Parts: sequence; structure tokens; C-alpha cells
Amino acid sequence: MPQSSNTRRNSQDRSLGIGGIVALVTALPARFWRDRSGNYATIVALLAPVLIGCGGLATEGGLWIYEHQTLQGAADSAALSAATLYSLNTSKSLTTQASGIVATYGYTVGVNSTTVTVHRPPTTGNYTSNSKAVEIIVSTSQPRLLSGIYSSTPVTITGLAVALAGNNGTGCVLSLNSTVSGGTTSQGSSAIVLNGCSLYDNSSSGTALINGGSATITADSVNVVGGISGTGITATNGINKGVSAISDPYASVSPPSFSGCDSTNLSIKTTVTLNPGVYCQGIQMNAGANVTLNPGIYYIDRGSLSVNGSATLSGTGVTLVFTSSTGSNYASALINGGATINLTAPTTGPTAGIVIYGDRKMPTSTTFKFNGGSGQILGGAVYLPDGTVNYSGGASGSTNCTQLIGDTITFSGNANLAVNCSSYGTQSIGISQASLVE
Repeated sequence: MPQSSNTRRNSQDRSLGIGGIVALVTALPARFWRDRSGNYATIVALLAPVLIGCGGLATEGGLWIYEHQTLQGAADSAALSAATLYSLNTSKSLTTQASGIVATYGYTVGVNSTTVTVHRPPTTGNYTSNSKAVEIIVSTSQPRLLSGIYSSTPVTITGLAVALAGNNGTGCVLSLNSTVSGGTTSQGSSAIVLNGCSLYDNSSSGTALINGGSATITADSVNVVGGISGTGITATNGINKGVSAISDPYASVSPPSFSGCDSTNLSIKTTVTLNPGVYCQGIQMNAGANVTLNPGIYYIDRGSLSVNGSATLSGTGVTLVFTSSTGSNYASALINGGATINLTAPTTGPTAGIVIYGDRKMPTSTTFKFNGGSGQILGGAVYLPDGTVNYSGGASGSTNCTQLIGDTITFSGNANLAVNCSSYGTQSIGISQASLVE
């Protein structure tokens, strides 16, 4: 009869004897250390905290990135809003405004250690010397989840943005061409003084504004979509590159239609008074001419308005419209040095605020030269959106009103402009526009 397994084992144990049993017991620890069957459980147990922590960091890292994106959006919006408020009313609290905007994103000051800090000018970056630049720093804390195995300290997340306030309508020079190099140019030894007003250049070229030779520009601010070539520029409220383009303030203005000719090839040598009408093939004012314009609109249909040295041209409530009834040979202007010019725009009517108006259909090669020196006063907007403007002159001081708008603008001599325009019927250039710059 076969033996059971227990019977066989008992028989084997009895056959080992005392010495065999001792040897077997002595060998057990070595066999345990050589056994690999339980290693994975041990490794997993030892690495469990690391694995949990890594999983927590991966999961929470994604949440932190999302939180930062949302916080940055809040900072961007707050900076734009605060900068716009500053351009409208410098006495208002920028911190209150920024905190209110941030709250709409779900971040309330004091909750989760949320703070909103406002600096004007910024404390870092490219606009630390610009008093119209507003820096917003938004900071909040996020409690840890699984990553709390490493640290119990909450994670701080921060968003920072800088916006540039508009100039509240103090622009007096605007070149509209969006791509050309030298949209605005100052050359030679010109001294351009913009009394309390700003320069805008809409070109995206790396050399949108060129200040060559020993020329200097002094302004409230200089604002260029593209880049600047040259030095010698001083701006109380900053030299700003990469800003948003300024819209044409007179884009909706069109003078009434006209027909016929009231005068053709008019040449003036004496003292005369002219009435509004259509002047075909231009007007020639020779030395010694003294011309007074009655209020109204004067259409220069082809040809040129030429005002030579020692001639005088004056008029109140006047708009000179440079155009062409044939679609070619668009009228241009040449005001020479030594001429005396004193023209002011109408304050009401279809051309309110505009003293010089250029037809938008004219080619950009149509040239307008205003070189009347200190005896040249053009009160209102010199609006030549498709003209090439060459300008020097203007009486020094801050009491005048001249807006200079062209496709391109070149200063070839000393020039003084100001925008004390409250009584001229003009439109503002650059009013209350804020742009995000950092």
C-alpha cells in the first residue's frame, strides 16, 4: 500500500538526524536572501511616495499652467482698462479700476492671498521712464493637492502686464502710410518742436521714423508702429515703438461737390480779396501780393497754389481743397520762405476744423511744400491723407493750433506746432487709446 506524503516526509525528517536538521535551519537565511520572488512589492513600497508625488506634480502642473493663463488674461485686461482710465482722468484710482477688472475673472483681492499692484511708470521692462505706462501685477495662491507630500506651502502664481495710455487727443503730427520707410522724416539741422503735443507714425517699417543729421525732435510723446532710425529725440512722456496704428480722424469728411471754373490761371501781384469758388489751374501769388480770402471753401482744381516770398495770404473760416475734376494733374501747393500765411479753418460746416484738404484720389507723389518759416500760421488741420508733405515753419509757442496729417511728412527746416485747438472745430488725434505693450 502506498505511503501518504505526510508519512514520507516524517520518515525523511527522521532520517536526517539531528545534524541534518541543524544544517537545514542554518541554510534558511541564505536561501531567503537569494530569493527574488518578492522584490517588486518591496520596490513599489519604497517608491510609492515618489510615484505619488510625481503624479501629483504632473496633474497639478497642468492646473497651475491653466491658472497662470487665466491670471495673465486678467492682468492684460486690467492694464488696458487702467491705462484708458488714466488717459481720460488722471485723478481716478488706477488700483480700484484694476482690482474691479481682475474680480470679473474670479480673483478677489484678499481671497487666496490675491493682490493687485499698480505701478506708473513700471518698475521693470522697457517703459520704466514713461509716466503714461501702467504696470499691473496680479498675484494669487493655490493650495497643493498630491504635491503636498513634498511641501505644505501654497503655490504663488503671478501675471504681469504693461499698457500705454493714450494721449487724450494731443497728437499734432500723423503720417498715415502703413509700410514706407521714413513715414515721418526730419533731416539736416532741423529743430522740430511740438509744444505739448505728440507725433504718430503709422508705418510698420523698421525705419518708420527717421531723424537724420543733427536734427532734433521735441514732443510730448513719439509713437511709432514700427522702428526709429537716428537719435536726437526728446519726449516728455516716452518714445514708444510697436504701438497700435492711429485711425484717420477725418476719414469721414468729404467736401461738397463742385463744377465749372470761377477763375483760371489766376495770377496776383497786388492787394485783392477773393471769394469762395473754383479756381482752375491754380493761383499764382507773386512777391508783393496781398490776398484776403473771405470765409468759405476754395477749390483748387489742378495746377498749383504758389505763394512766393514777400506775398501775404490770410483768411478766417477758410478751407482750401486741392483736387482735380479730370482725375489727373491734381492740385498741389508751394509756399516759399518769406511768405506770410495766416489762415484758419471754419468751425462749422462740412469741412469744420480743416484749413487744407487734399483729395483722397490724388497719387501719393503729389507734393505739398509749406516752407513759410515763422510767418506761417495754418490754424486747424492740414489734411493731406494721400499727399507728400514737406513742412517747415510755424510761430514758436504753445498758443497755436496746427494738425499736420499726410501720407508721408518730411521736416526740412525748423518747425513749431501746437494743438491749442479747443475753438477750431478740429478732431482729436489719438484720443484715449491705450495699447498693451508688455
